[in-house]
Amino acid sequence: MVARGKGGNERPGAGGSEGMVHKGPTRRGALAALAAVPFSVRRAGAQTAAPPPLNRSARAVIGFAPGGSSDVVARLLAERLRGGYAPQVVVENRPGAGGRLAVEAVKGSPPDGTAWLQTPTSVMTIYPHVYTRTLRYDGLVDFVPVSPVCAFPFGFAVSANHPAKTLAEFVAWSKNRGTTDWASPAPGSMPHFLGVQFGQLAGLALNHIPYRGGAPMLQDLIGGNIQAALGVLGEQTPLLAGGQLRVLAVTAPARLPRLPDVPSFAELGYPAMTAEEQFGVFLPAGSPAPLVGTLHRGLVAALATAEMRDALTRMEYEPQTMEPAAFAARLRAEREHWGPIVAASGFKPEE
Repeated sequence: MVARGKGGNERPGAGGSEGMVHKGPTRRGALAALAAVPFSVRRAGAQTAAPPPLNRSARAVIGFAPGGSSDVVARLLAERLRGGYAPQVVVENRPGAGGRLAVEAVKGSPPDGTAWLQTPTSVMTIYPHVYTRTLRYDGLVDFVPVSPVCAFPFGFAVSANHPAKTLAEFVAWSKNRGTTDWASPAPGSMPHFLGVQFGQLAGLALNHIPYRGGAPMLQDLIGGNIQAALGVLGEQTPLLAGGQLRVLAVTAPARLPRLPDVPSFAELGYPAMTAEEQFGVFLPAGSPAPLVGTLHRGLVAALATAEMRDALTRMEYEPQTMEPAAFAARLRAEREHWGPIVAASGFKPEE
């Protein structure tokens, strides 16, 4: 995978064009990563005797503001874990630093099950390669991965009044224009690197403008301040339904049942643009294996309910769980995968 360019600040501003070719972690790599997972973590999902629920309140800590997609998912989970896992489960929002403040807060919490982290997994797999000098945690040392909660694709969108009605038309329009401003919801995020990759694959001169979240990015897209945006599809679909923007392609492997008219990048000739993000749940390192198993079973039960699955599906999220050992192996393989991609991109954040 090859990428070149430069990045921007954590606010709308100038960026650069970069590119890469993306291939997911291999099965061999995942198995090798699993072998490296500590035995105590591998045992965490295999407990058969469930300890009693906590006798005090628990906190689900997220690194983003109320009302966003991470917050909505956390509150859906908290409602279904309340009473079964702990008498009360509350969501604590600690926005800032692209989710890193919440990670650091849970890292320093007692390993007694009263605080866990819900975060996009790229915070654990991509950030170590982006914030090389200032990152104060190691996702596979300072935490016990419990399970993913859901997976979701990204959408490449333009405003409803944009002249391009298809991805091919956008490529032609952009080439005629010369340089095109496009945005991602955060510098150093998965959408950032995917957009950079698309620019190289399509032969476009794309100028990256990073934002502090999907909401302001989409507002500027609708207002015409940027020409395109790549971000969480679930945040785009309400605006798509309202006729305010147009989604030209999704990073899902194929068309989604709820959006049958929106093609995937793969079917349009860009299979390397197939990618998804996950929200994952993590406990602080040192959490007892029975406690990890209890939280894992609670998550599996919550995600098995029709109400939870329907709510996630409406947001274009796919409910997803894994055993702790398998989740840890996947994270390790993905972290190794993203290292050379980020290094080759030349992206340097202002740490």
